Amino acid sequence: MEELLTLKDLLVKGDVQGALLIVEELTEMSRNDIIKTIRSYAVILLLHLIKQQAENRTTRSWEVSIRNSVREIQRENKRRKAGGYYLTREELLETLTEAYLNAIDEVTLEVEEGRYEVPELEKLVNREEIINHALTLILPGESS
Repeated sequence: MEELLTLKDLLVKGDVQGALLIVEELTEMSRNDIIKTIRSYAVILLLHLIKQQAENRTTRSWEVSIRNSVREIQRENKRRKAGGYYLTREELLETLTEAYLNAIDEVTLEVEEGRYEVPELEKLVNREEIINHALTLILPGESS
């Protein structure tokens, strides 16, 4: 809110350069919030994809969670008024890669009732395959 008041003040004073700096700052803050939200849903998505691969099975609950996470990521990433997307394919891949660390850490609590630590679990799953599968679900029209 403070930024908006500063922006208004700068515009009233005719300080276009200062106003543009505030607009850039607001844009970056908004983009960071979108990335944070996408990363949160990506953790959930990856968590279930890791569980599927580690346990070589799936459940209806996991499938629903995967679909919901994909839809939320797609919704958050879509620019409604301007059209297009906030994150490019490469930025989504980077976000998924970052989210993977949290996801695999959380999965250690769930796979076979917490039997594995992260290094052991990483031997059971293919990180690149899981991340690429997630990206394919998010961007179904593209091949990874």
